[in-house]
Amino acid sequence: MSAAADLQLYRRLAQQARPHWMKIAGILALDLLASPLGLLTPLPLKLAVDSAIGAHPLPEYLQKALPAALSASPAAALAVAVVLLLFLALLTQLQNLASSWLHTYTSEKLVLDFRAAVFRHLQRMSLAYHDSIGTADALYRIQYDTTSIQYISIEGLIPFLTSTFTLLAMLFVTFRIDWQLTLVAVAVSPVLVLLSQTYRPRLRRQSRKAKHLEHSAMAVVQEVMGALRVVKAFGREEHEEERYLSQSAAGIQSRLQLAVDQGRYALLVGLTTAVGTAAVLWIGVRHVQAGSMSLGSLLLVMAYLGQLYGPLKTIGQKAGGLQGYLASAERVFSVLDRVPDVPEQPNARPLERAAGAIAFREVSFGYEGNRTVLDGVSFAVPAGARLGIAGMTGAGKTTIVNLLTRFYDPGSGQILLDGIDLREYKLADLRNQFAMVLQEPVLFSTTIAENVAYARPDASLEEIVWAAKLANAHDFIVNLPAGYQTLVGERGMRLSGGERQRISLARAFLKDAPILLLDEPTSSVDFRTEAVIMQAVERLTHGRTVFMIAHRTSTLESCDLRLMLEHGRVLSLEESRLHG
Repeated sequence: MSAAADLQLYRRLAQQARPHWMKIAGILALDLLASPLGLLTPLPLKLAVDSAIGAHPLPEYLQKALPAALSASPAAALAVAVVLLLFLALLTQLQNLASSWLHTYTSEKLVLDFRAAVFRHLQRMSLAYHDSIGTADALYRIQYDTTSIQYISIEGLIPFLTSTFTLLAMLFVTFRIDWQLTLVAVAVSPVLVLLSQTYRPRLRRQSRKAKHLEHSAMAVVQEVMGALRVVKAFGREEHEEERYLSQSAAGIQSRLQLAVDQGRYALLVGLTTAVGTAAVLWIGVRHVQAGSMSLGSLLLVMAYLGQLYGPLKTIGQKAGGLQGYLASAERVFSVLDRVPDVPEQPNARPLERAAGAIAFREVSFGYEGNRTVLDGVSFAVPAGARLGIAGMTGAGKTTIVNLLTRFYDPGSGQILLDGIDLREYKLADLRNQFAMVLQEPVLFSTTIAENVAYARPDASLEEIVWAAKLANAHDFIVNLPAGYQTLVGERGMRLSGGERQRISLARAFLKDAPILLLDEPTSSVDFRTEAVIMQAVERLTHGRTVFMIAHRTSTLESCDLRLMLEHGRVLSLEESRLHG
């Protein structure tokens, strides 16, 4: 929380905002217009008091600009003051309108680009990273923490610059009117600086705590909504509501404490500026009584003094918000600074289409700390062969599939594809060699056609229908009300398990990858549906290297090789039959 660390944050945010610097400069230019308009705003009041009510002549510059008839009488002076007031009001509103539009447009673009950068980076992180932080944390950082760039770059930087300009202008003008009053006004500045340095670390710490608790409450919602069927089945709605309320209550308490700290800071800033204002008023009235200053000049100084202290009060009121957004920026950059633990080599090999020969050489791997899942696993699968993998739950079957696709990298050993370590290939090219059908098929909340074409977004409808027919899915699809344009709902829940699995198979057919990964594709369906799916699987596996995981040995009868795993070790590797 040092000034140097904050400066580094500002520098990184400025780098992120570089593509929008011209628009930010436009906002700054428009906002800077507010300073001269603010300087002119009290002028009609001075003219009305000194020249319309009092006997002072109009200022010399107005006398030169106006005909003599308009500057010779109190009524004319009042008319000048009224017209000037209306003209300044029009200019001020036009400036506000232009600034507001450009401010909104630039803010939205800044946040969108920042969110896209974080989203892109999080997608590149390994599954191990996401397993450790959770979905809700990633969502919170993308959706909420990224708004820090908007606040700091526009709502923080630009007001700071415009306030500095306004402050200097006000100091110059008030110094020309009465230098003694100006010195009295700025005498409170050291106190304001001291207050800022005292409260800044406290507000930052409290902001971090509040954000952590907010994320925890969001994690409860995300977890419950994702497992709503289980919650309802066990009648745990009230328990989950209490859990959510407990986390939310802690967040509210933290926010209240932050509000108290912000309020205390704003109170002290307000009292400090009030002392300065009172001192100026006291001395200014004495000057008017002594005849060294006109009443209009005192009113002008007091109006300028309000504009002088206004930015300082605003900074005091927003100090808590600034610290909160700085805490958010820290959270975002902590993600962007994470180096992917499944990296791509600088000169990685391109790969068009693999032959499909795969070999594991003394591969060991563990998901968490020292918990070993695979221990010295070695085996080889020739190109075009079918490998059936069996074993008890937790034996490491799915882990083999995750390592093949480089969702994770092994802790030790090598995995070879066509004789070359997987880590030497370009990551996108490597994953393009695999088609995957999971135990629980993953569908997106869009149409059936778009779900089938997910592996090949440019596929034509004819190709999609072809793939669906091969997957034994076409018949049930055309019987749906909207056919291939039927929306499947969130995670495909409008379809049965067997229907979702056949769409997943159609997606694999359409991708036409040389290596097929089948992770218990029939474990959650009945025997009749299993027969339909296995008929499609038989067509899909033809001519490809296949890794098939299954609990039922009958599912593995068509495999050339059978690998038995136990406690992360190879128990046996048997050759069943080879297809000529």
